[in-house]
Amino acid sequence: HDKYRALVRELQIRPLIARRGSGHGSGLGKQRWVVEQTFALLHAFKRLRIRWEIRADIHEAFLKLACGLICWRRLTSLR
Repeated sequence: HDKYRALVRELQIRPLIARRGSGHGSGLGKQRWVVEQTFALLHAFKRLRIRWEIRADIHEAFLKLACGLICWRRLTSLR
């Protein structure tokens, strides 16, 4: 949004977006698409794509279960 772009320019912050597959330079991770990949993995669980649960604790439980399953699948594939 233009309002935020102007604010960023006033703070003398230069926006720099890395290309896909290249390092992003912040030192937080190897590549820039880690977050997008994580969301794609979570969207494989249909119940998390659209939030049907009214209670936040139930939704959070399903989210934690999905994260656990993703980690377990990754670890078992390393064998």
